[in-house]
Amino acid sequence: MTTQASPTPVVHPDRWPDVARVPHAPLRAAVVERLLDRVATRRALRVEGPGGRVLHPAPPGAPVLRLHRPRAFAHRVGVSGLIGFGEAYQAGDWDSPDLVALLTALATDPQTLVPGFAQRLRRLHVRRPPREDLPTAANARRNIRRHYDLSNELFALFLDPTMTYSSALFPTGPDGRPMACFAGLPAAQHRKIDRLLDLAHVGRDTRVLEIGTGWGELAMRAAARGARVVSLTLSEEQLVLARRRIADAGQEHRVEVRLCDYREAEGTYDAVVSVEMIEAVGRPFWPDYFTTLDRRLAPGGRVALQAITMSHQRMLAAADTRTWILKYIFPGGLIPSVRAIVENAAQHTRLRVVSVQAYGPHYAETLRLWRERFAAHARDVAALGFDEVFRRTWELYLAYSEAGFRSGYLDVHQLVLTREESTP
Repeated sequence: MTTQASPTPVVHPDRWPDVARVPHAPLRAAVVERLLDRVATRRALRVEGPGGRVLHPAPPGAPVLRLHRPRAFAHRVGVSGLIGFGEAYQAGDWDSPDLVALLTALATDPQTLVPGFAQRLRRLHVRRPPREDLPTAANARRNIRRHYDLSNELFALFLDPTMTYSSALFPTGPDGRPMACFAGLPAAQHRKIDRLLDLAHVGRDTRVLEIGTGWGELAMRAAARGARVVSLTLSEEQLVLARRRIADAGQEHRVEVRLCDYREAEGTYDAVVSVEMIEAVGRPFWPDYFTTLDRRLAPGGRVALQAITMSHQRMLAAADTRTWILKYIFPGGLIPSVRAIVENAAQHTRLRVVSVQAYGPHYAETLRLWRERFAAHARDVAALGFDEVFRRTWELYLAYSEAGFRSGYLDVHQLVLTREESTP
């Protein structure tokens, strides 16, 4: 997909202070310029300068990095590493005719991307997440508001009519690859939801606790089976629209949506379902999250989770590090590993993981469809009051996420947990 973003967006310094400001670090910038040549060689990238001048040749069809302002790019990356790389894109310092292809090449085997000495230099200026982003009970609502309360209308521009903001599950072809198109996205989202509800054994009169409402589709799907659902959200925008959608479906007698932190959940339930919520919990609070699951689960009940995951070593490397995604998209979170989920459940609760299913390629296709829709609605995004830097920010976020799944850096899993019941 060819990006259509302008290389020179207007950057408002009051809203985007670190994008508007170009740091000055000549020595670090010189190191970045040398490293870029090495990375381009290792990843077979074509690097172009202003006016299309070739700075590093590559075979035909190779991913392309276009540097509109090479000096600003080098200084940003030299000072802020990958955060600077992202801010350079937001500012229009660089671009690519196929952003996903470029980012996928960079995300493949990232530990081999730069030499050891450069990795050691990175540790000298790596930044920890600010304390105000830590998802405590006091901070969590603000963190959620910064993403999910942007605008229901914004999300409606690129999500399908189910308003489901998590990985779909597509039918697969003879080669095992997901067969994805936007027209088939609602059915693929229902297929994902139905599999989770099946894993949780949700049926008539099942008492269901959903942690993380989204815009209500899973709750409505469970209610259609005859279940009774309590769904928790910290997003006021989602709360309003989810309640409206539930009422329009005539299911308000079976579904109650509460503006409530997971730590404040009450009651016991036959099934607890949580879709791509653990990523926002934050590592220090994983014990609280799993303890909540355990306390709210009735004897003989089942927990069904869907979680974006990464390898355990990569998770440990990312912990306590402020990334571009944390700074601009999802403050306060951390993507877990499957091992972290298993160990936290075992260490802090009586819950045990009994089933794990992965389907990362389906998330790559889900993100592709969202990204294409978002790009097609660029004028509508602007009409909602979002500026060009915001559009480039979300363009990079969606492409960056898609590349993570295409490269295998990220995966998505559905997991089932049950309790080890004590015997007399």
